[in-house]
Amino acid sequence: MVYLKTPEQIETMRKVCKIVHDSIEYAGENLRAGMTTRELDALIHKYIVTCGANPTCLGYEGYPAASCISVNEVVVHGIPGDRVIKDGDIVSVDVCADKYGFVGDSARTFLVGDVSEDKKKLVKVAEECFWKALEGLGPGTPLFDIGAAVQEHAEANGYSVVRALTGHGIGREMHEDPNVLNYGKRGTGMRLRAGMVICIEPMINMGTYKVNFDKRDGWTVTTADGKPSAHYENTVAITEDGYDILTL
Repeated sequence: MVYLKTPEQIETMRKVCKIVHDSIEYAGENLRAGMTTRELDALIHKYIVTCGANPTCLGYEGYPAASCISVNEVVVHGIPGDRVIKDGDIVSVDVCADKYGFVGDSARTFLVGDVSEDKKKLVKVAEECFWKALEGLGPGTPLFDIGAAVQEHAEANGYSVVRALTGHGIGREMHEDPNVLNYGKRGTGMRLRAGMVICIEPMINMGTYKVNFDKRDGWTVTTADGKPSAHYENTVAITEDGYDILTL
């Protein structure tokens, strides 16, 4: 079931989304080669709590950390731990926080030190895919136009889009209907309505779109061929005249 938000509720969501945005910015400012992903997560956790918010990921279906930190071949849901971030890595930071009864969600992929041109382009195209998905977005837009736009731009640049994971609705819960795919056929899917709030999150792989789910920890998702992946996400409200990005 899709839950529509009132303009007042969307303004409340904007407040928690700012905390999410600022926590990711803070992570990017402090991210450096030589630190572990656990150390980066501790900084994010402290920042969220200092803002009076709750790190929604922590304890979600047993997830053991405040954020998801995914390095290079890890697509999403990388559990912070002893992995040392190295010069030349790309690091995706995915943060959810809740306050005022609502959740915000966003992700960015950061470049660490001297990153190869191939990785730089991958990260750039992942962000571009997000902006392509917003073209013409508003009430009446077919849902799968979002995924079609992401897929078209990624594949035009020689990349693939992850199909086993999707964006999602968001509100009082981290994951609400509908699922927001990163692939699809234009003109199909439910029509968007004002008051919907969704997370649009291209997950773009340098190689195959296929991924592996780690059965040992139950969370980590990696590319099937070990090639890098980039992730870019924002929480977006559908308004009467278009859209509003709440995490920017």
